[in-house]
Amino acid sequence: MTDSQPPLKLGVLISGSGTTLQNLVDRIGDGGLTGVRIAVVISSRQGVLGVQRARAAGLPVEFAVRRSFADVAAFSHRIAALLDQHGCDWAVQAGWLCYWRLPPRWLGRVLNIHPALLPEFGGKGLYGDHVHRAVLESGRRVSGATVHLVDNEYDHGPVVLQRSCPVLPDDTVESLRSRVAEIEREILPRAIDMARRGMLSAIQ
Repeated sequence: MTDSQPPLKLGVLISGSGTTLQNLVDRIGDGGLTGVRIAVVISSRQGVLGVQRARAAGLPVEFAVRRSFADVAAFSHRIAALLDQHGCDWAVQAGWLCYWRLPPRWLGRVLNIHPALLPEFGGKGLYGDHVHRAVLESGRRVSGATVHLVDNEYDHGPVVLQRSCPVLPDDTVESLRSRVAEIEREILPRAIDMARRGMLSAIQ
């Protein structure tokens, strides 16, 4: 990508507090992530802090609330249509908790950030603190975070970036969450920059 090319337009999907969204807003704002613009934020819930963060940043907000749709097909169509409507090139699931079935045109253009070293500790129901609790209960001494390309299975698809961190003997869910979150804040902007540079086609 050269300076004359338009920025990569990103759709960010959220379901909660929007801390990952805020990280992206901050990295774009401070120049840590260049050539990228957030075109729309899509929330699966109304009234969450992430929506407030998006509006405070002056970003367009749309809603796709699962219970408002008769089935997964209708829900999935709404999400893809919103991304298309806002001219998004890529989408990021940033604390997004709902399954949607990607249509062929969006396969290979959606990233997800997961707070563990996939393929371990992934799948339906394993998100947020549920992941960290499962890691601690397993007795594992290493955890971390993963950015991967989304397909139509939970926490599946080719890994783009992974980074590990130690699990300490006195770790709690909260302390492990904090350590993993530091990794997430680093690797997701890097993965988005890779997408901007056209570097992900080789691993799709």
